[in-house]
Amino acid sequence: MAFINLQNVTYQYPLTKTPVLQNINLQVNEGEFVAVIGPNGAGKSTLCYALAGFVPHFFKGEISGSIEVAGVESSKSTLDEWVMNVGLAFQNPFNQISGAKYTVFEEIAFGLENSGVPREEMKARVEEAMKLTDISDLADRSPYSLSGGQQQRVALTSILVMQPKLLVLDEPTSQMDPIGTREVFSVVRKMAEGGMTVVMVEHKMEWIAQFADRVIALKDGQILLEGKPNEVLTSNILAENGFGVSRYTSTAREAKKQGLWRKENLPVTLDEAVEGFVKRDE
Repeated sequence: MAFINLQNVTYQYPLTKTPVLQNINLQVNEGEFVAVIGPNGAGKSTLCYALAGFVPHFFKGEISGSIEVAGVESSKSTLDEWVMNVGLAFQNPFNQISGAKYTVFEEIAFGLENSGVPREEMKARVEEAMKLTDISDLADRSPYSLSGGQQQRVALTSILVMQPKLLVLDEPTSQMDPIGTREVFSVVRKMAEGGMTVVMVEHKMEWIAQFADRVIALKDGQILLEGKPNEVLTSNILAENGFGVSRYTSTAREAKKQGLWRKENLPVTLDEAVEGFVKRDE
Protein backbone atom coordinates (compact mmCIF):
# COMPACT_ATOMS: atom_id res chain seq x y z
CA MET A 1 0.00 0.00 0.00
CA ALA A 2 1.35 3.44 -0.95
CA PHE A 3 2.39 5.79 1.85
CA ILE A 4 0.74 8.72 0.02
CA ASN A 5 -2.39 7.90 -1.92
CA LEU A 6 -4.36 10.59 -3.77
CA GLN A 7 -7.40 9.33 -5.62
CA ASN A 8 -9.26 11.57 -8.09
CA VAL A 9 -8.49 14.74 -6.11
CA THR A 10 -10.09 17.88 -7.50
CA TYR A 11 -9.95 21.15 -5.55
CA GLN A 12 -11.27 24.65 -6.17
CA TYR A 13 -10.48 27.67 -3.98
CA PRO A 14 -13.40 29.76 -2.63
CA LEU A 15 -14.68 32.47 -4.98
CA THR A 16 -12.87 31.05 -8.01
CA LYS A 17 -14.39 29.67 -11.21
CA THR A 18 -12.11 26.73 -12.06
CA PRO A 19 -10.39 23.98 -10.04
CA VAL A 20 -6.68 24.42 -9.38
CA LEU A 21 -6.23 20.65 -9.02
CA GLN A 22 -8.08 18.37 -11.41
CA ASN A 23 -8.47 14.63 -10.98
CA ILE A 24 -5.07 14.07 -9.37
CA ASN A 25 -4.10 10.44 -8.87
CA LEU A 26 -0.75 10.03 -7.13
CA GLN A 27 0.91 7.29 -5.12
CA VAL A 28 4.22 7.74 -3.29
CA ASN A 29 6.07 5.02 -1.42
CA GLU A 30 7.51 5.42 2.06
CA GLY A 31 11.04 6.84 1.95
CA GLU A 32 10.66 8.06 -1.64
CA PHE A 33 11.93 11.51 -2.69
CA VAL A 34 9.53 12.93 -5.29
CA ALA A 35 10.11 16.26 -7.04
CA VAL A 36 7.18 18.23 -8.47
CA ILE A 37 7.76 20.61 -11.39
CA GLY A 38 5.52 22.84 -13.45
CA PRO A 39 4.96 26.36 -14.82
CA ASN A 40 3.40 29.11 -12.72
CA GLY A 41 -0.24 28.37 -11.98
CA ALA A 42 0.16 24.63 -12.44
CA GLY A 43 -1.15 23.86 -8.94
CA LYS A 44 2.18 22.91 -7.33
CA SER A 45 1.76 24.91 -4.12
CA THR A 46 -1.86 23.79 -3.78
CA LEU A 47 -0.72 20.18 -4.04
CA CYS A 48 1.68 20.91 -1.17
CA TYR A 49 -1.14 22.45 0.87
CA ALA A 50 -3.33 19.41 0.19
CA LEU A 51 -0.62 17.04 1.41
CA ALA A 52 0.00 19.23 4.46
CA GLY A 53 -3.70 19.31 5.37
CA PHE A 54 -4.24 23.05 4.77
CA VAL A 55 -6.51 22.05 1.89
CA PRO A 56 -9.32 21.78 2.80
CA HIS A 57 -9.00 22.30 6.58
CA PHE A 58 -7.64 25.85 6.41
CA PHE A 59 -8.30 27.20 2.91
CA LYS A 60 -11.76 25.59 2.66
CA GLY A 61 -13.17 25.57 -0.89
CA GLU A 62 -14.62 22.61 -2.75
CA ILE A 63 -12.79 19.29 -2.79
CA SER A 64 -13.58 15.82 -4.07
CA GLY A 65 -11.63 12.58 -4.06
CA SER A 66 -9.48 11.29 -1.22
CA ILE A 67 -6.12 12.30 0.29
CA GLU A 68 -4.48 9.62 2.40
CA VAL A 69 -1.12 9.71 4.17
CA ALA A 70 0.22 6.81 6.24
CA GLY A 71 -3.18 5.11 6.13
CA VAL A 72 -5.08 8.16 7.45
CA GLU A 73 -7.69 9.97 5.36
CA SER A 74 -7.38 13.78 5.47
CA SER A 75 -11.14 14.37 5.64
CA LYS A 76 -11.35 12.15 8.73
CA SER A 77 -8.56 13.95 10.58
CA THR A 78 -8.31 17.41 12.13
CA LEU A 79 -5.54 19.80 11.06
CA ASP A 80 -4.01 19.57 14.55
CA GLU A 81 -3.72 15.80 14.19
CA TRP A 82 -2.55 15.96 10.57
CA VAL A 83 0.38 18.34 11.13
CA MET A 84 1.89 16.01 13.71
CA ASN A 85 2.69 13.59 10.87
CA VAL A 86 3.36 16.05 8.04
CA GLY A 87 5.92 18.87 8.02
CA LEU A 88 5.71 21.75 5.52
CA ALA A 89 8.65 24.01 4.59
CA PHE A 90 8.03 27.22 2.64
CA GLN A 91 10.12 29.10 0.07
CA ASN A 92 11.46 31.67 2.51
CA PRO A 93 12.96 30.18 5.70
CA PHE A 94 12.68 33.61 7.35
CA ASN A 95 8.92 33.07 7.46
CA GLN A 96 9.37 29.91 9.54
CA ILE A 97 11.63 31.38 12.21
CA SER A 98 9.49 32.07 15.26
CA GLY A 99 11.28 35.20 16.45
CA ALA A 100 10.67 34.00 20.00
CA LYS A 101 14.11 32.45 20.55
CA TYR A 102 17.64 33.86 20.66
CA THR A 103 19.64 30.83 19.49
CA VAL A 104 19.37 28.17 16.81
CA PHE A 105 19.20 25.43 19.46
CA GLU A 106 16.24 27.10 21.19
CA GLU A 107 14.53 27.74 17.85
CA ILE A 108 14.72 24.07 16.91
CA ALA A 109 13.43 23.05 20.33
CA PHE A 110 10.47 25.45 20.16
CA GLY A 111 8.02 22.98 18.60
CA LEU A 112 8.94 20.29 21.11
CA GLU A 113 8.39 22.73 23.96
CA ASN A 114 4.91 23.51 22.70
CA SER A 115 4.19 19.78 22.46
CA GLY A 116 5.20 19.19 26.08
CA VAL A 117 8.17 16.91 25.34
CA PRO A 118 10.26 16.25 28.49
CA ARG A 119 13.41 18.35 28.77
CA GLU A 120 15.98 15.55 28.49
CA GLU A 121 14.23 13.96 25.51
CA MET A 122 13.94 17.39 23.90
CA LYS A 123 17.67 18.04 24.27
CA ALA A 124 18.57 14.64 22.82
CA ARG A 125 16.22 15.04 19.84
CA VAL A 126 17.50 18.54 19.03
CA GLU A 127 21.12 17.41 19.17
CA GLU A 128 20.39 14.39 16.98
CA ALA A 129 18.49 16.47 14.41
CA MET A 130 21.22 19.12 14.27
CA LYS A 131 23.83 16.44 13.72
CA LEU A 132 21.84 14.96 10.86
CA THR A 133 21.55 18.32 9.10
CA ASP A 134 25.15 19.27 9.94
CA ILE A 135 24.38 22.48 11.84
CA SER A 136 25.66 21.55 15.31
CA ASP A 137 28.21 24.36 15.03
CA LEU A 138 25.37 26.89 14.67
CA ALA A 139 23.66 25.95 17.96
CA ASP A 140 24.55 29.14 19.84
CA ARG A 141 24.14 31.55 16.91
CA SER A 142 21.16 33.79 16.35
CA PRO A 143 18.88 32.46 13.58
CA TYR A 144 18.91 35.95 12.07
CA SER A 145 22.71 35.99 11.68
CA LEU A 146 22.74 33.03 9.28
CA SER A 147 22.94 32.80 5.51
CA GLY A 148 19.89 31.78 3.49
CA GLY A 149 21.14 28.21 3.13
CA GLN A 150 21.84 27.97 6.84
CA GLN A 151 18.44 29.41 7.74
CA GLN A 152 16.72 26.87 5.48
CA ARG A 153 18.64 24.06 7.16
CA VAL A 154 17.50 25.40 10.53
CA ALA A 155 13.90 25.45 9.26
CA LEU A 156 14.25 21.87 8.00
CA THR A 157 15.80 20.79 11.30
CA SER A 158 12.88 22.37 13.18
CA ILE A 159 10.58 20.15 11.15
CA LEU A 160 12.79 17.08 11.37
CA VAL A 161 12.99 17.25 15.17
CA MET A 162 9.20 16.83 15.31
CA GLN A 163 9.71 13.44 13.59
CA PRO A 164 7.02 13.78 10.89
CA LYS A 165 6.38 10.89 8.55
CA LEU A 166 6.13 13.16 5.50
CA LEU A 167 8.15 16.25 4.59
CA VAL A 168 6.61 18.64 2.04
CA LEU A 169 8.77 21.46 0.61
CA ASP A 170 7.50 24.31 -1.57
CA GLU A 171 10.49 25.67 -3.53
CA PRO A 172 12.85 25.71 -0.53
CA THR A 173 15.89 26.83 -2.58
CA SER A 174 14.25 29.54 -4.70
CA GLN A 175 16.26 32.34 -3.06
CA MET A 176 19.53 30.46 -2.66
CA ASP A 177 22.89 30.39 -4.41
CA PRO A 178 24.38 27.06 -5.60
CA ILE A 179 26.10 26.41 -2.27
CA GLY A 180 22.90 26.89 -0.27
CA THR A 181 20.97 24.82 -2.80
CA ARG A 182 23.39 21.91 -2.48
CA GLU A 183 23.19 22.12 1.32
CA VAL A 184 19.40 21.84 1.29
CA PHE A 185 19.21 19.09 -1.34
CA SER A 186 21.86 17.07 0.52
CA VAL A 187 19.92 17.33 3.79
CA VAL A 188 16.64 16.36 2.12
CA ARG A 189 18.29 13.39 0.40
CA LYS A 190 19.69 12.28 3.75
CA MET A 191 16.20 12.51 5.28
CA ALA A 192 14.76 10.32 2.52
CA GLU A 193 17.56 7.78 2.95
CA GLY A 194 16.65 7.68 6.65
CA GLY A 195 13.09 6.62 5.76
CA MET A 196 11.26 9.95 5.60
CA THR A 197 8.96 10.45 2.62
CA VAL A 198 9.69 13.71 0.77
CA VAL A 199 7.67 15.71 -1.75
CA MET A 200 9.52 18.80 -3.04
CA VAL A 201 8.34 21.47 -5.48
CA GLU A 202 11.37 22.79 -7.37
CA HIS A 203 12.50 24.46 -10.60
CA LYS A 204 16.20 23.59 -10.50
CA MET A 205 16.35 20.68 -12.91
CA GLU A 206 20.05 19.85 -12.47
CA TRP A 207 19.63 19.33 -8.75
CA ILE A 208 16.40 17.35 -9.14
CA ALA A 209 18.17 14.99 -11.55
CA GLN A 210 20.94 14.35 -9.02
CA PHE A 211 18.87 13.88 -5.87
CA ALA A 212 15.22 12.92 -6.56
CA ASP A 213 13.89 9.39 -7.06
CA ARG A 214 10.94 10.43 -9.22
CA VAL A 215 9.56 13.54 -10.94
CA ILE A 216 5.93 14.63 -11.31
CA ALA A 217 5.22 17.26 -13.99
CA LEU A 218 2.06 19.30 -13.34
CA LYS A 219 0.25 21.54 -15.81
CA ASP A 220 -3.14 23.21 -15.35
CA GLY A 221 -3.77 21.21 -12.21
CA GLN A 222 -3.20 17.84 -13.88
CA ILE A 223 -0.31 15.39 -13.97
CA LEU A 224 1.23 15.66 -17.42
CA LEU A 225 4.17 13.28 -16.91
CA GLU A 226 5.74 11.21 -14.16
CA GLY A 227 8.73 8.92 -14.02
CA LYS A 228 12.47 8.77 -13.39
CA PRO A 229 14.20 12.18 -13.36
CA ASN A 230 16.23 11.80 -16.55
CA GLU A 231 13.24 10.44 -18.48
CA VAL A 232 10.88 13.25 -17.48
CA LEU A 233 13.34 16.16 -17.47
CA THR A 234 14.58 15.47 -21.01
CA SER A 235 11.16 14.78 -22.52
CA ASN A 236 10.13 16.87 -25.54
CA ILE A 237 6.70 17.10 -23.95
CA LEU A 238 8.05 19.50 -21.28
CA ALA A 239 9.43 21.96 -23.81
CA GLU A 240 6.23 21.78 -25.84
CA ASN A 241 4.15 22.65 -22.76
CA GLY A 242 6.05 25.65 -21.44
CA PHE A 243 8.20 23.94 -18.81
CA GLY A 244 11.68 25.18 -18.07
CA VAL A 245 14.41 22.69 -18.99
CA SER A 246 18.03 22.36 -17.99
CA ARG A 247 20.44 24.51 -20.02
CA TYR A 248 22.39 21.33 -20.73
CA THR A 249 19.31 19.58 -22.08
CA SER A 250 18.44 22.42 -24.45
CA THR A 251 22.06 22.78 -25.62
CA ALA A 252 22.44 19.06 -26.26
CA ARG A 253 19.12 18.94 -28.10
CA GLU A 254 20.44 21.53 -30.57
CA ALA A 255 23.83 19.84 -30.75
CA LYS A 256 22.16 16.56 -31.61
CA LYS A 257 20.65 18.16 -34.73
CA GLN A 258 24.20 19.03 -35.85
CA GLY A 259 25.67 15.63 -35.07
CA LEU A 260 27.64 16.89 -32.09
CA TRP A 261 25.85 14.82 -29.45
CA ARG A 262 26.95 11.19 -29.37
CA LYS A 263 24.75 9.66 -26.67
CA GLU A 264 21.21 8.35 -27.06
CA ASN A 265 19.92 10.11 -23.94
CA LEU A 266 20.03 13.87 -23.44
CA PRO A 267 21.77 15.31 -20.36
CA VAL A 268 20.31 17.21 -17.42
CA THR A 269 23.50 17.90 -15.46
CA LEU A 270 26.89 19.36 -16.39
CA ASP A 271 28.68 16.05 -15.87
CA GLU A 272 26.26 14.28 -18.21
CA ALA A 273 26.75 17.00 -20.81
CA VAL A 274 30.55 16.80 -20.67
CA GLU A 275 30.42 13.06 -21.31
CA GLY A 276 28.18 13.33 -24.36
CA PHE A 277 29.54 16.10 -26.57
CA VAL A 278 31.60 15.09 -29.59
CA LYS A 279 34.95 16.83 -29.92
CA ARG A 280 35.47 18.46 -33.31
CA ASP A 281 38.76 16.62 -33.91
CA GLU A 282 37.21 13.17 -33.33
